[in-house]
Amino acid sequence: MPAWMILAVAILSEVIATSALKSAEGFTRLWPSLVVVAGYGLAFFCLSLVMKTLPIGVIYAIWSGAGIVLIALAGWLLFGQKLDGPAVLGLGLIIAGVAVIQVFSKTVSHG
Repeated sequence: MPAWMILAVAILSEVIATSALKSAEGFTRLWPSLVVVAGYGLAFFCLSLVMKTLPIGVIYAIWSGAGIVLIALAGWLLFGQKLDGPAVLGLGLIIAGVAVIQVFSKTVSHG
């Protein structure tokens, strides 16, 4: 599986785990707590695989940037959390930053 696909799995696993963390209510609810542990475990395992082939700074920038945006969307969709104009602008800038890294960075080997 290409490194970028593994990175996508890491990002999605982290987003699922973080979303479940809210529902776990301080690890007092079993099933959401298990999703948290499994999701973060898979996320970090996949992240460790990607680090074998891609630069750590680029990986972390993409992982954290995409995670921030997706968690904000999950909060909005799943938990009814509101995003004001500055929040939406900031999320747009994060997306733009990740796109710049993906498209223009010479440090990224798209393998």
